[in-house]
Amino acid sequence: LFLATLTYDTLRFEYEDFPETKEPVWILGRKYSVFTEKEEILLDVTSRLWFTYRKNFPAIGGTGPTSDTGWGCMLRCGQMIFAQALVCRHLGRDWRWIKGKRQTDNYFNVLNAFIDKKDSYYSIHQIAQMGVGEGKSIGQWYGPNTVAQVLKKLATFDTWSSLAVHIAMDNTVVMEEIRRLCQSNFLCAGAAACPAVESDVLYNGYPEEAGVRDRLSLWKPLVLLIPLRLGLTEINEAYIETLKHCFMMPQSLGVIGGKPNSAHYFIGYVGEELIYLDPHTTQPAVEPSDSGCLPDESFHCQHPPCRMSIAELDPSIAVGFFCNTEEDFNNWCQQIKKLSLVRGALPMFELVERQPSHFSNPDVLNLTPDSSDADRLERFFDSEDEDFEILSL
Repeated sequence: LFLATLTYDTLRFEYEDFPETKEPVWILGRKYSVFTEKEEILLDVTSRLWFTYRKNFPAIGGTGPTSDTGWGCMLRCGQMIFAQALVCRHLGRDWRWIKGKRQTDNYFNVLNAFIDKKDSYYSIHQIAQMGVGEGKSIGQWYGPNTVAQVLKKLATFDTWSSLAVHIAMDNTVVMEEIRRLCQSNFLCAGAAACPAVESDVLYNGYPEEAGVRDRLSLWKPLVLLIPLRLGLTEINEAYIETLKHCFMMPQSLGVIGGKPNSAHYFIGYVGEELIYLDPHTTQPAVEPSDSGCLPDESFHCQHPPCRMSIAELDPSIAVGFFCNTEEDFNNWCQQIKKLSLVRGALPMFELVERQPSHFSNPDVLNLTPDSSDADRLERFFDSEDEDFEILSL
């Protein structure tokens, strides 16, 4: 039980530093050398928003749990990959968090969208309750596909970010679908794009003008999430090189997945090891101070990140990409096409121009994982099995 609730201060000395290797370190599309850029690597990692288990937050649904320890790690990983999309959207990939340095309003707007309270766009309250309508009880594990689908639905209310979220199913990315989604005119879409809800929930305290201005854009920034299964019980080695290349692309948002019973947010790799942020640390819930300032240090991992062998990765994952402009998307498509020519790299998904005739309607939202995913969740992600919390740390 103690191991399941380790504090940040307890953990900060537990992680080994990066190995002294000539292999490049890739972090979300950026290439580094351990020998000459170690500080830059650690600063890049620290600047990612780190969401962990929390305790003593307002009860989910008013009477539900006040902590997500033991069940919320995949939900936290979903928050992290989506937070990276919002950072790219509002702050840019070059933005860095420096302890003690005053941050911009946009930074706190991004962070506030994930705070543990019912009216934050992507809070654990919203994610857990959105899942209830799809047959997921609060406290039940999600797979990568399910958390991606829930986040897509929640993003509809985030008019400040004005994102186009596409989840590519059946291992296939259809370019025509994405262009239609990103080039749709928000002003014409009207109520379909912005459901009628109370304005304080819809805008979450952000200026309405920002949402209106973004609706005039010819291209809505794209968050592309691709749920994949890269093997039966373990990852097929033929996919490893392709997976590595995903972290090398400038559009990379990383990968959510993990080891059996333990979800992680993977942000890069070095050699044959994946680099990840681990949500399995329980911290107290954070509340704004009397001055309205939000203490943010606990949302940034300030020790060297965790690493694990790529071979240990559970085959059920979701890969994420962010394309801020149409040019970004076109560039991403070109990279994916070139990747299919790399020797020894088996494509993880197919990129096609138009939807194959046998596909179902892509606009139908289905939050239920397929049967194979559900079976694996039952075996590996049993929310009533508390032993895994000790094993996974």
